[in-house]
Amino acid sequence: MENLTMNLMPRIGDTAPDFEAVTTIGNLKFSDYNKGSWVIFFSHPADFTPVCTTEMSGFALEKEFFANNNTKLMGLSIDSIHSHIAWVNAVQEKTGVLFEFPIVADISMQVSKLYGMLQPGESETAAVRAVFIIDPEGKVRLIMYYPLNVGRNMEEIKRALLALQTSDANKCAMPLNWKSGDKVIVPAPKTIEGLAERKKSDLEMVDWYLAKRSL
Repeated sequence: MENLTMNLMPRIGDTAPDFEAVTTIGNLKFSDYNKGSWVIFFSHPADFTPVCTTEMSGFALEKEFFANNNTKLMGLSIDSIHSHIAWVNAVQEKTGVLFEFPIVADISMQVSKLYGMLQPGESETAAVRAVFIIDPEGKVRLIMYYPLNVGRNMEEIKRALLALQTSDANKCAMPLNWKSGDKVIVPAPKTIEGLAERKKSDLEMVDWYLAKRSL
């Protein structure tokens, strides 16, 4: 029971746990970094490993996309700050890709435990591939978990971020496989009067409870 409690992760809708940590851009307090912007906080198992290098490079190459959508990035692994810096340097020298976003040096595993990134059934000494999308109010809005041997899907992370932001801005929901520019789902009516208004509307209706519109 103690081990399970230690590794509980925040749930969707929870306030993201705050922490202060050493990172590759200096000491940071998460709540300060998060203030006024979305944050994608993600963990990787270890520096100088092949799958992690592809993933971190993928995030770095999408720098402009995330900046244009008011989103900051933050990585983490259970490695020292010296290992992080050496890895950042090596990847830049070999590929020309620079990891400019902060990478938390979580050698104590405190932040990993705080976010439930340690999964003992997978590894007790390496964080799994977790992704937390956190909104500007500090609320956890989406969580993705991948095992050590499967890399993340960058297009899905980008799609999910845009879906959350679009839903917030337009008070709507997103259908299966929604992508930017697609029609969105209008919330179902909750009263008889609302039902009557729905039937008279020009929405694209599959049924009264499932209606779509363009933004």
